[in-house]
Amino acid sequence: MLLCDFHIHTKYSDGSMELRKVVDLFGQAGFDVVAITDHVVNGDSMIGKLAHKFRFTITEKNFNEYLENVRYEAERAWNKYGMLVIPGVEISKNYLSSDKSAHILIIDIKDYIPACESYEKIFLEAKRQNAIVVACHPHHMKGEIRNTLYLWNNRQKYGKYIDAWEIANRDDVFNVVSLKRYPYIANSDFHKPRHLYSWKTLLNCEKDSEAVKRCIKNNRGVAITLFRR
Repeated sequence: MLLCDFHIHTKYSDGSMELRKVVDLFGQAGFDVVAITDHVVNGDSMIGKLAHKFRFTITEKNFNEYLENVRYEAERAWNKYGMLVIPGVEISKNYLSSDKSAHILIIDIKDYIPACESYEKIFLEAKRQNAIVVACHPHHMKGEIRNTLYLWNNRQKYGKYIDAWEIANRDDVFNVVSLKRYPYIANSDFHKPRHLYSWKTLLNCEKDSEAVKRCIKNNRGVAITLFRR
């Protein structure tokens, strides 16, 4: 089984660590597969505008630099640790209302996708790029002022576009995902070193991007585990 984490942030958005240090942290901890998924935040809300002001988001201007650096680190990680690093983003639609907010992982992204686009356009563009779409922390989280409930509340409309739902995020477990028997993965939502110790995904597949994406999409040979010291 491959030890995986598909929800990781760096200083390219609101993470506390540089990309290279994040890659080394996970490589030295023995991970097999990780996805770097810095935020792409909407600019059509007060919260989104603040994220842009403080540079807690990737923009169209620096997306190619971001992608190039992730790919460079992926080659280094493979040679040094035998760890697969997949480029991704977290499309972040942030509003004051939790019922309007949603976060979406796009795993194995190739081209920039604006967060201000409609959900349908985002999902269809991700599919065009042969990327995996994951609904992040889709239900209520402990200790959070704002939740991201839009996709869960509208799952009948958008569920057909979503390859997997986060059944666990850091220390939260979303039993509703299990009760609905939806395809799932578990991630750390990594922002700082202590977040390494959190929920993770185990995949029974080959260690390459296409095999990993198929495994997530088919949701066979998928398990979750708590990674602790």
